[in-house]
Amino acid sequence: MLDYLSLSALAAVVREGSFERAARALHVTPSAVSQRIRQLEERVGCALVVRGQPCQATDTGRRLCQHMDRVRLLEQELQGSLPALAPEGVTRVALPIAVNADSLATWLAPAISAFAAEVPVLMDVAVDNEDHTAGWLRSGAVLAAVTATARPATGCNSRPLGAMRYLAAASPAFVARYFSDGVTAGRLAEAPSLVFNPQDDLQARWVRRLCHRHVELPRHSLPSTQAFITAGLAGMGWGLHPETLIAPHLQRGDLLELVPQTPLDVPLYWQETRAASALLDGLSRAVVQAARGSLMV
Repeated sequence: MLDYLSLSALAAVVREGSFERAARALHVTPSAVSQRIRQLEERVGCALVVRGQPCQATDTGRRLCQHMDRVRLLEQELQGSLPALAPEGVTRVALPIAVNADSLATWLAPAISAFAAEVPVLMDVAVDNEDHTAGWLRSGAVLAAVTATARPATGCNSRPLGAMRYLAAASPAFVARYFSDGVTAGRLAEAPSLVFNPQDDLQARWVRRLCHRHVELPRHSLPSTQAFITAGLAGMGWGLHPETLIAPHLQRGDLLELVPQTPLDVPLYWQETRAASALLDGLSRAVVQAARGSLMV
């Protein structure tokens, strides 16, 4: 039988990032939190937390945190059907998901905001590239994810959401400086590009399709959708932007497509842990409905 006081302490340390903040959240002393986690580690037989700034869960620790997330969701559901079991006041349960930044900045944030306004949850959103969010599911760090991977992770369901359309664009001054004689492999090798992080390959994929070969691109790294647009407008570099976000800038001429009629469409999928709870099912319905109204079929 698992010790759920110890599991709660582990989840709090991972969520809050330190033993001190976890202790305040649980209304106990830091030494009590440390003792509970030590006892759990002794029982499991391995380390569950990497002490640092912030503290992070090991692989086994993440799986135990995921189990605790599921237990809390089930408890919340049970309290809804058996109000006598519910504590006084409003209790909210954390719902951890992983998403790509562009979805969060466009169609997803309104959907999860409306959902969180109606049900007693606290959204815990991790941001990563759409090609890597499925890894958060496999590690047990989240219960659901927007991902570019159609094949479901073990123990998960996968639903198609639609495709997000990206356009390669830059400021008029940038285009005049680097592409006055056309967008070629040679010019792309000289013109600075914008990437979300080192794993972001959207720009490289677009270039391979355009030039039919790999081109080594100089890159600025900007881990923010809004920063991409701001940097593009300022002439810092060219990049792949969500069409819905830059449409007004294209209409005004603040940004120009590098090569018109060459969009990059990225299919997205919603993966969720099976048999978690009605709350997660409700979130999934809200996400799928929002995607159908915003993404390309």
